Amino acid sequence: MAGGRRRGRRGGPRTGPPPPSPLPPAAATASEMQALLPPPKLGRPKKKVEEPVARAPDVDSLGFQAMDRNVPGLSNVILQKLNMKSYEDYKCMDGRKSSSDFGIRLIFDMFQKMEDTFKFCVECKKLPDALPDPKSLRRCKRCQNVYYCGAACQRANWPLHKKFCKKLKLVALDRLVEWLVFTGGHPFPTDTWDKPACDVKGWEDWFSMQEQVEEKLGAILAGRYMTLLWANAGKPRPEDGELRESVRRLVTDFHSRPLTIGLGLRLFGINPTPRPSTVHVVGASHVETLNTRPTDYDELTRMFPGHQGVEVVMVGVDVVDGPIMRPPLATPAPPGRVYLSSYKGLYHDFWESHVETKLASRPDLVVGFHPGFHACSDLLAGWLPTLLLLRDYRLPVLFTVYSEQELKSSLQILVELETHIVGYATNPFASLRPEQVFCPNKALVYCSYYIALLGTAASAVPGVEELEDSDDWQRGEPSAAGMASSIAPGLG
Repeated sequence: MAGGRRRGRRGGPRTGPPPPSPLPPAAATASEMQALLPPPKLGRPKKKVEEPVARAPDVDSLGFQAMDRNVPGLSNVILQKLNMKSYEDYKCMDGRKSSSDFGIRLIFDMFQKMEDTFKFCVECKKLPDALPDPKSLRRCKRCQNVYYCGAACQRANWPLHKKFCKKLKLVALDRLVEWLVFTGGHPFPTDTWDKPACDVKGWEDWFSMQEQVEEKLGAILAGRYMTLLWANAGKPRPEDGELRESVRRLVTDFHSRPLTIGLGLRLFGINPTPRPSTVHVVGASHVETLNTRPTDYDELTRMFPGHQGVEVVMVGVDVVDGPIMRPPLATPAPPGRVYLSSYKGLYHDFWESHVETKLASRPDLVVGFHPGFHACSDLLAGWLPTLLLLRDYRLPVLFTVYSEQELKSSLQILVELETHIVGYATNPFASLRPEQVFCPNKALVYCSYYIALLGTAASAVPGVEELEDSDDWQRGEPSAAGMASSIAPGLG
C-alpha cells in the first residue's frame, strides 16, 4: 500500500521469514509473544514466565529500515495513514479488521491514504512536511508513480527516472486495479483444463485454456467495481487496452502461488490423484494469508483433476487471523478439495507439536515463497533451524527467489549447508506483475526463479531421475567458490 514497498504481505528468529511487503511488519516484541500464551487460570498462582529470546530482524523489518534510509520518516507516514502508532500495531493486524479501524470511511479515503504514502520527492527525499509548501509536490505525468518538489529536482532526476518511467506506470496502475481482488470483482472464474499439466508450460498455455477470455475481461472493465475504482482513485481512467493488460497481470499474480505449488508437485513426481497430498508453506506471513479465502488455491483442482485431496498449510509467525486460520488436518484432505489451513508460529515448533505427534500430516512438499535468508546473517540464523530440518528429514523443497543475484546468493548458502540442490530454473508461473522495490528508480523485480532441494549433498537421492526436465533446468552441486559464474545463461 505504500510507495517503494512490496505488497501485503510479502519476525525471526523464525524458521522462515516472510517475503518483502509493501508495509513491512517489524519483528515481534516480547509483549506480543506474551500475548500468544494462554492466560493463567483463576485461583491459582501465576507461574513465572520466561522472557522470550530476543528476535532477530526479518525481511519486513529490514524493509522498514531500508525505507527510512531512502526517505527518512516514511515508515511513520505509513503507520499514520493506517491509524497506527507503532510497528507493533501493524504486527497485530489481522484480516478481520474493518476499514473504519484504519480511519477509512469512504472508498475515496482509502485511495487518498494509499497515494499519500507515495508523496515524497524522489530526488531530494523530502516529505511534504519538510517543504515550505506541503502541496508543492507534483506527480510525474507519465508514470503517475513518483513525485517531485519542483522542476529543478525533476530535471536532476530525469536521467535516472527515464530508465524506469514506463514500467513504473504499470506498477501504479496494478496497485489500484488490485483493489478489485478484495471486492470479489476479480479474478474471473477459471475453466477446466483441457490439457494435462505437463503440457501447460506457462501463462500463454494457461490463458489459451480459458474460454471467452476477452469477454471475461470486458465484463470486469464494465463492472460496477471498476467504475467505483476510477470514480475515487483521484486519477483519470486509463484506456481499456491498458486496463485489460493490468487485469491479465493481476490474474497471473493471483494464481502464481497455487500453480507454483503444482509445479513443485510435478517436479518431484508427487501425484495427488492416486492419494492425498500435503504441502507446507514455510515462512508464511501477511503475503500468503491476509484476506486469503478458502477457495483461493482451487486452481490446483483444475491442474490435478480427480485428485484425492490437497491440504496447504501456511506456517509462520506472521500468519494473519482470517478465514484460513483453522487447525491443520490430522487426516487426509477430502477428495477433490483443496483445503487451506494455518499455524501461527515457528516451523520447527510446528513440526514438533503437530507433525511428530500426528496432529498434522507429514508434508509431501515444502514450499517457501521468497524466503530471503540470503539478505543478511541475522536472517540466515533465523532460517537455519528450518533449513537443517528440511535437509535432515529429506523433504522435497521448492524455494522461489526474485532475481538472479538472489538466486546466486541463495545457492551459495545452500551449498555451504551441504544441501542437495536438485535443480534451479526460471519459474514458468511467475507473476507477471512488476514489483517495485524500496527505491522507485530501481529495476523492478518479478518472482523469477525457483530452487529444488532434497536431502543432503552426500546422500543418494532416489527418484531424482524422475524429475521432469525443462530447457533451463540445471542440476548438480555448484561449487561455493565458483557460484557467481555457475548460473547458466539460460536463466536470464
